[in-house]
Amino acid sequence: MIRLSLLSIIYLFSVQLFGQATSISKPRILISTDIGGTDPDDNQSLAHLLMYTDKIDLEGLVSSPSYGSGSTSEIFRMIDLYEKDLPNLKNHQSGFAEPEYLRSITKQGRKGGAPFAGFTTSTEGSEWIIKTAKKEDNRPLWVLVWGGLEDLAQALHDAPEIQNQIRVYWIGGPNKKWSANSYAYIVANFPDLWMIEVNSSYYGFFSNNQIPDVIKTTDYYQNQIEGAGNLGEDFRNYYEGEIKMGDTPSLLYLMHGNANEPTSESWGGKFEKIQRSSRAIFDRKTTLKDSVAFCTIVEYKFQGPKIEVSADSVVFWMEVPYQNDKQVWPGYYLGDGLYSLRYAPKQAEVLRFQFTSFIEGFPTGEGQLVVTNLWPGKARPEDYILGENWYSDSSNPEDFDGRLQGGKTILKWRNEVLSDWAIRWSWLKEKEVITINISINLTDEDQAQ
Repeated sequence: MIRLSLLSIIYLFSVQLFGQATSISKPRILISTDIGGTDPDDNQSLAHLLMYTDKIDLEGLVSSPSYGSGSTSEIFRMIDLYEKDLPNLKNHQSGFAEPEYLRSITKQGRKGGAPFAGFTTSTEGSEWIIKTAKKEDNRPLWVLVWGGLEDLAQALHDAPEIQNQIRVYWIGGPNKKWSANSYAYIVANFPDLWMIEVNSSYYGFFSNNQIPDVIKTTDYYQNQIEGAGNLGEDFRNYYEGEIKMGDTPSLLYLMHGNANEPTSESWGGKFEKIQRSSRAIFDRKTTLKDSVAFCTIVEYKFQGPKIEVSADSVVFWMEVPYQNDKQVWPGYYLGDGLYSLRYAPKQAEVLRFQFTSFIEGFPTGEGQLVVTNLWPGKARPEDYILGENWYSDSSNPEDFDGRLQGGKTILKWRNEVLSDWAIRWSWLKEKEVITINISINLTDEDQAQ
């Protein structure tokens, strides 16, 4: 009897769409994320990022939760999952980032929003942004911001010269609401920053204003991810596996297209240059007669009693109904009887709110504000004036995905993006080695032959 041992290795042959990118060199990337906070889409986006580290030079993972309880511990947990899946990824592609390296570039940034000034003191995260931006390299450092701008604002405040070494792709929208003070600081003091401010286009990646032949986000997990390694097992914990990944377009922008030309087509959207960023200042509670564009920086400035408190002290609040609860925004005392609060509405709506305060004589009470659907909306004298390199969502009506400004500039690529990603998920479904033992009984005549 002869026992034969056969190794069965199965490979998936395909053409990676990634190869269509126009740049030969890898982009340098630093991620600022609020992962672990209230919105689990960052976990989905980080899983995607980790599965493509062979295509980028990842130089930083900064935890920057302007809202919620995010921390580096969640980044480390995701790296641990990636480490378990890494052997399967390496079976198909070289160049993936090593887990220990990823842990070494993971830094804690500010927890919570900045005060009215837009910055406070440096953090491990803001210092890492500065150090990485100043590294000698002919390539710019792409800072992809998936949450608040607090650590970026702090880095720019502490080292203004890095403005010339970085390019920013920021997922704004709701993040702008939570990070209004840091945004105001950056846009007022660094209008020449190279910035792609994305307030609505990113919704197109997961909207289901369905074009019939576009891959659905609702069943992608069942069709492509389920059973795919440790990252796949973890993925179902976020929105029950439904694709959200609102931050992923920032990486997609660098994966396919000409990153130097935001007005051209890319997986991460097509944008237009804007010369101003909307700002509206009111010295009273607003009413239904008042209107602003969504994502406008709305400043309420009131004269009230002079009080003895330290600068940037929170002394009043704006309460906004939200689902069955309310969201509360801090207002600050600026000195000499002046009080102010910034708010950035994230969508078209009739905003209803209430001002409250423990300060006797403060103008409390209810107010309303009409929010319209086209950013940056009508020009105002108080708008922030921008330099030559500030871009935002396309205002072309043909690029709207329903009510989502610029949404189709990302939605149109979803098939290519998710099909490309499906290939990598399939790698995590494979067994590394399949050993088949076959026993064959041979006759004397067979052996003689």
